[in-house]
Amino acid sequence: MNEVSTTAQGPLVDTFGRVARDLRISITDRCNFRCVYCMPEEGMQFAPRQELLTFEEITRVARLFVEELGIESVRLTGGEPTVRRDLHRLVQMLSALSTPDGRPLEVSLTTNGSSLARHAELLRHSGLRRVNVSLDSLRPDRFLEITRRDVLQDVLDGIDAAVATGLDPVKVNVVVVRDKNEDEILDFAAYGRERGVQIRFIEYMPLDASGTWTLAQVVPAEEIVAAIDAVFPLEAVAHGAEPASRWRYLDGQGEIGVIPSVTKPFCGDCDRVRMTAEGKFLTCLFATEDLDLRGPLRGGATDSELAELIKDAVYMKWSGHRIGRVDFVRPSRSMSQIGG
Repeated sequence: MNEVSTTAQGPLVDTFGRVARDLRISITDRCNFRCVYCMPEEGMQFAPRQELLTFEEITRVARLFVEELGIESVRLTGGEPTVRRDLHRLVQMLSALSTPDGRPLEVSLTTNGSSLARHAELLRHSGLRRVNVSLDSLRPDRFLEITRRDVLQDVLDGIDAAVATGLDPVKVNVVVVRDKNEDEILDFAAYGRERGVQIRFIEYMPLDASGTWTLAQVVPAEEIVAAIDAVFPLEAVAHGAEPASRWRYLDGQGEIGVIPSVTKPFCGDCDRVRMTAEGKFLTCLFATEDLDLRGPLRGGATDSELAELIKDAVYMKWSGHRIGRVDFVRPSRSMSQIGG
């Protein structure tokens, strides 16, 4: 039996008073791209498939988080989650969950979009509500250089399909890197306005597999906003614990988001926790320690026991990362291994 004790129930609160409401679940560390800032072209060591949590295991953990620990939204990530077979079945299983007050669980997806045109309708009908597509260039030659794959049109078709099938919102995540793609900031702004999708510009973070990240490669959020505002006037929009600062076009043609992870960390408002494809629980994207949930899960632990482990881990969550400071410690995992 998987009974949950009353002592295990309740929100996930840390010593700084932050409450976790959002769970990011990586379902694979594999990807059909080899983006230069994320994975090496050859030689990437992937987790053996038997070490990945099954859909049933993922759903059991998610149910515990949602029904007993206060989580209100789940985002599926990778690697590239669409490379895992029968993804729609997992979406169905998760979307059937409800919070204690009867609200349906919000299930979303982060993807590179290359196969989204084929999957969007099925995923939408399976319960997916929103999608984020990672796209760092609108130029075919540069897209190929960054991803090492010549499939830009497939991604653009996937974005259009996501909009057409009713996923809302559809967001496009753009990692801006100095001397790589900052000259496309306005191109992306115009693309988002034309297509009716939200562009989210993200400061480049030290989670690349090569370990070559430097602070000089970061394009600050203020610079991104200023470049767009000079052509398409903006006004700030109030937002909550979400990582993106939001800006609305004055002419009513949508909005953008900017995630200042490096220059203006939002750790004080963080409401996110993560689980890797192998069942490692992380309280921060930059955490250097993790909690193994797969071992207890497969070893017969009750839900009460799992809940206590999770609550203890969240309670000890640190104040935040220290990117750019001398005492910053880089995580041993790359973004593809953590889950974006």
